Amino acid sequence: MLLIPAIDLKGGQCVRLRQGRMDDVTVFSDDPVTVARRWADEGAERIHIVDLDGAVKGQPINIGVVEQIAAAVEVPVQVGGGIRDEETVQRYLNAGVQYVIIGTKAVNAPHFLHDLCLEFPRHIIVSLDAKDGRVALNGWAKLTGHDVIETALHCERDGVEAIIYTDIAKDGMMQGFSVDSTRNLARALKTPVLASGGVSSLDDIRTLKELEPDGVAGAVIGRALYQGSLDFKEAIKIARG
Repeated sequence: MLLIPAIDLKGGQCVRLRQGRMDDVTVFSDDPVTVARRWADEGAERIHIVDLDGAVKGQPINIGVVEQIAAAVEVPVQVGGGIRDEETVQRYLNAGVQYVIIGTKAVNAPHFLHDLCLEFPRHIIVSLDAKDGRVALNGWAKLTGHDVIETALHCERDGVEAIIYTDIAKDGMMQGFSVDSTRNLARALKTPVLASGGVSSLDDIRTLKELEPDGVAGAVIGRALYQGSLDFKEAIKIARG
């Protein structure tokens, strides 16, 4: 069970949003590299980075900071936000990033995802954000008619390494993650699912652990770590159980 601390970058700072709203921002640190080192030192086996500015602009904005983080920690780094072409994927991989996360374009341009999985096998993760079972795009600005399970099955057929699943209604709200929808998605797939959004307590970690046989391989954790409501070392003990 992987517990993956999230570092969301906006203007070079480590921040968190509530429900994906760029106007509801909490700044936690102006030194994301030190933050990444802290989580690695506390036992993180992977670091999750999102370029929030990139997600809005459709191209990487904080790539320099990502490169610094990848160079500073000895654990795998996964990065998403505004990755819309092969050149950007290659640049991140050259910088030491292990996994590149595709969001909007995986849904809008399925052939692009297919080509990436052929070109960069074992390095492509898809992030699916949903509300009421429907996929949301463009930093959650647009809700589509795409069913999240059907979309995930398409991604699986392309050969993605994992699916990160976020229930928008839960993200950043510190009210637990969406257990039923996460379980249902994981059961429908052979590809590992990483839960995201709302994981905020040790009880949530215990629940996640119970979903491991269903195909939930771990979770991306954000606000709870920064606000101190989740003790990361204790959470890791439960996850390794």
